[in-house]
Amino acid sequence: MPRLAPDMVSKARALRGTATVEERLLWARLRHVRPRFTRQLPIGGYIVDFGCRTARIAVELDGSQHLNSVEYDGRRTAFLAGLGWQVLRFWNSDVRSHADGVAERIVSAVSLRLGRTHPCPLPFREGN
Repeated sequence: MPRLAPDMVSKARALRGTATVEERLLWARLRHVRPRFTRQLPIGGYIVDFGCRTARIAVELDGSQHLNSVEYDGRRTAFLAGLGWQVLRFWNSDVRSHADGVAERIVSAVSLRLGRTHPCPLPFREGN
């Protein structure tokens, strides 16, 4: 049995290829963060915009189309929370105007979730 349904994998690949401006802005800031983030990550029957498997944090960027999908987004968030994922939602306008601040909020949530003092600790110095 495959870990992910093949149609979900192909949908995620297609979404990666057609990323929005906001997704590209945020990805430029998250791509080097450790623990690692993945773009268009399939989880169950859903695909989240960005996901950190280690911290189980899902990041969703919402545009104006989400104004009328509050119920659907609530079910989706409840499903992901039931699997142990924390969902962070940001408006596209926030990413456009404050991409660094949004990325900082995400990195902070990863740090809090993992209980570390810093999400990207310096390597351990061996020897002297």
